[in-house]
Amino acid sequence: MNAPTAMLDVGFAVTGPALPRDHRRALAASIDRVLPWLAGLQGAGVHRLNVSAGAGPMALLSKRTRLTLRLPRERAADAEALTGQTLTVGSACLQVGAPQARELLPWGTLYAHLVAAEDGCDERGFLDSVAAELVALGVRARAICGRRQLLLDDGLQGFSLMLDGLGEPDSLRILETGIGPHRRLGCGLFVPHKSAAAVGTPP
Repeated sequence: MNAPTAMLDVGFAVTGPALPRDHRRALAASIDRVLPWLAGLQGAGVHRLNVSAGAGPMALLSKRTRLTLRLPRERAADAEALTGQTLTVGSACLQVGAPQARELLPWGTLYAHLVAAEDGCDERGFLDSVAAELVALGVRARAICGRRQLLLDDGLQGFSLMLDGLGEPDSLRILETGIGPHRRLGCGLFVPHKSAAAVGTPP
């Protein structure tokens, strides 16, 4: 049996009618007020919330939406302070329910909805920077770039990214470390993906 990973995901049920579509920075700030230690943790982050697609200023939440944090295992219990909190996110509020921990499991294909890129960076430049990070991590994988994305609330930009052909140790390393900056804004955090099909969905 493999040793437990240093990181894991802690997901909280959340309720609320809708959120501003560009909500990542406001959500991170609201979480920071409850968990002020989160910003200083290496590799820790906040997964993107699954909200309804569309172009309007507000995005609907589904009953299955979870607020999920990727955390060092030893801080998972501390994150339970979010339970029962009301998070103010722009003009909206999120009610946070009970947490559930989920182990990180190695998959041969991993996907990140958004990996941050430098301003003006094109696809080739982005893939070059990803390749450099993979080399630094000692990870071998095929990187598949998805669509360019821009977060309108602060101008942050990047691309969706799939990593395919990962062995078990490399998959776990990517899950634990991620790629690129801005983890608290949901950037560079990877999740399992069943195939190396087309990547990139609207933010």
